[in-house]
Amino acid sequence: MNDNGQSGLARLTDNLKAIGNTFVGSVFRNGPPTSDKTRAAAIYNNFFMHIQGVKTHINTLRPTYTLGLGLMSFFLFLAVVATGVFLMVYYNPSVENAFKSVKNINFVVFGGKVMRNMHKWAGEGMIIFVLLHMARVFFTGSYKNGREFNWVIGIVLLILVYVLNLTGYLLPWDQLSYWALVIVANIMQSPKELTDSLNITRFFDVGTLSTEFFLAGLVPGKEALNRVYMFHVMVLPMVIYVFIGIHFWRIRKDGGMTKPEVFTAQESDSGYVFPPQKTGGIFPTYKTYGLMELAQGKTPAVDRDVENTVMSWPNLLVAELAVLMFTLAVALVYSYYVDAPLKELANPLIPENPAKAPWYFLGLQELLSYSAFMGGVGLPSLALLGLVLIPYLDRELYNVGIWFTDKQGRNVSLEAFVISVIVIIGMLIFAVKFGWLRNWFPDIPQIIITFVNPGSIWVGFVILWSLHVIKRTGSTRLGAMAMFVMFLVSYVILTYFATELRGPNWEFYWSKDQWPIH
Repeated sequence: MNDNGQSGLARLTDNLKAIGNTFVGSVFRNGPPTSDKTRAAAIYNNFFMHIQGVKTHINTLRPTYTLGLGLMSFFLFLAVVATGVFLMVYYNPSVENAFKSVKNINFVVFGGKVMRNMHKWAGEGMIIFVLLHMARVFFTGSYKNGREFNWVIGIVLLILVYVLNLTGYLLPWDQLSYWALVIVANIMQSPKELTDSLNITRFFDVGTLSTEFFLAGLVPGKEALNRVYMFHVMVLPMVIYVFIGIHFWRIRKDGGMTKPEVFTAQESDSGYVFPPQKTGGIFPTYKTYGLMELAQGKTPAVDRDVENTVMSWPNLLVAELAVLMFTLAVALVYSYYVDAPLKELANPLIPENPAKAPWYFLGLQELLSYSAFMGGVGLPSLALLGLVLIPYLDRELYNVGIWFTDKQGRNVSLEAFVISVIVIIGMLIFAVKFGWLRNWFPDIPQIIITFVNPGSIWVGFVILWSLHVIKRTGSTRLGAMAMFVMFLVSYVILTYFATELRGPNWEFYWSKDQWPIH
């Protein structure tokens, strides 16, 4: 008998009846989040949610500020991981069985085609949304005020997303993936153009070293497939997990998303924010206070709450859940109707013509056609270096958290957009119609071709235009804005040009209907 006069069996029976409530209480230790205090506890006592602040600024919840792009990128990564685990059950990473196992996933495994489609499209969607997220961060100046290193972390994540997609693209071992792997091997060998010109290849053959590291040899084969598979399912996901964790942690420690220095809540904000249960200041209506909790005076803490913030539970969580459902719904519908490509079994004796890299590397392949070294190594390295240095060269704190900074920023961006479209298209038309130095001077030294080509001229023009904007406006922010816009425009135009207008033998065609029949 216990103190209540119950027998042991009766007490056991009561415990069994209450096991549901006691289990839930042991998991969620603070009870239902019905007050600001328990809502705060639901955030900071939860392993998965404590990375977020207890309160969230209203500006962060405005759909027009972040557009949900960072969340979409993260949720697509989770979809890639989930579908990837499913595909790993059926995929066989061997030259003899890789193609066959992918065909079985497509046509034999229940739901296999949709899962493979979603794996591919979610992965490539990550590229698009990470780029858009990077653009949002840049145009709102959200890499400032101590957030400079997190911008660098974001650039690292962008590179990892590209490499993750590339390694996955190579696994089906069909004609597309095999000849894309050949192109990747050629890109990795591109430093030889420079080292051969300088006669130092026998001392410093970085092209061969990088190719052997990635492909376990110089040509695609069994070892290459195994190594690419290891990178795709083990090394890259683990590294991405780490950098995503650091990226989120830095956002939290940097005080959340950026916000304008002067912020005014609007009536429309009430449409996506649950109002706090307050009558004013920090005092809720349902709480009583002892003498030690009351204060009188004019200090900033008296009768004031953190301005323009709301509880993260449920405001931020509802917004995140909405973005999650929208992202997965669109990805699932797209994957249901659009199939991932799968051509015939890889045949090293029958090359694809044109043999093209994945679409997200076709801009590089276009540059590669002018100079192997500059297109494969030099210009991409300069672009990445420029992106990394942006927050350290642009130190202006004017209008941080506002799209395009101000009217002048919008005008500079529009101007850079128009000029870059005209110059890039003009250079491509000139190169297609008249050729380049090698066509005019067959005996010209290769070292000149390496450094004097349409790609390097374009980069030089971008740098000079950025310096011109800085001198004209007196603002490093506007100069960086012009450079960033030109970078985005050139990437999009070069990618489209190489995807749609390059045909057999890398010749120019207005449409695929003009391709020669062979």
